[in-house]
Amino acid sequence: MTIPIYQADAFTTSLFGGNPAAVCPIKEWLPDELMQKIALENNLSETAFLVADNGNYHIRWFTPGTEVKLCGHATLASAHILFTVLGHKGNTVTFHSKSGDLKVTRNDSGQLTLDFPANPPTPVTAIPVGIFEGLGIDAAPVFSTSFDYMVVLPSASAVEALKPDFKTLAQTPCRGVIVTAPGNESDFVSRCFYPQSGVDEDPVTGSAHTIMVPYWAEKLQKQRLSAIQLSARRGHLDCTLAGHRVLMSGFAVTYLKGEIEV
Repeated sequence: MTIPIYQADAFTTSLFGGNPAAVCPIKEWLPDELMQKIALENNLSETAFLVADNGNYHIRWFTPGTEVKLCGHATLASAHILFTVLGHKGNTVTFHSKSGDLKVTRNDSGQLTLDFPANPPTPVTAIPVGIFEGLGIDAAPVFSTSFDYMVVLPSASAVEALKPDFKTLAQTPCRGVIVTAPGNESDFVSRCFYPQSGVDEDPVTGSAHTIMVPYWAEKLQKQRLSAIQLSARRGHLDCTLAGHRVLMSGFAVTYLKGEIEV
């Protein structure tokens, strides 16, 4: 069996920046075990599988270790491939996912905007095992969501200086740990760690911004925010809190076109 595969760098205008994702359009769902093996073989933070449905698409995302319920950068990469390579008509595509319907629109400059459900964090007082020890910090405010824990540090330099112990951090019972702070060149910055899901540090994480945007929108008293994810590859997002939705805009660049033989 031959499966098409594409790879695109998301949330960047430059090749080798942002976050790389694999995109596999298929006619019908493959066995879960096979999709997981393909994601592990790809060894990217996310592989998206797409099945067409009356002009829209069902989408599922797999890390090298597990299937996840929501992924921003692989959705952005999927829309980019559909618009620029696979000839999707119009400037909007809807993905049916385990987190509901997700729309992506493209403007005249090629910028893509994700429309995702907001996931506001709530403060926690009982700090989960592994967070402070894994991050190598003494203490900081901690918040929880349905996916991740979020830790707020005082400065971008503190976020950038982190050298996590991923084995310890993986003990935290969640999808992953987000660390965020006010930015110098943007409204806020972040780094995102997912050793529990097989990804020590994710370069750019759209789903994490559905958590951070509601937090920083309230903190900074503004609905439109700029964000930089301070991974080695760097990611840049323009974000808007629109009621119960988070809009995240960015570009993507095609890296690879090929076929998988299984």
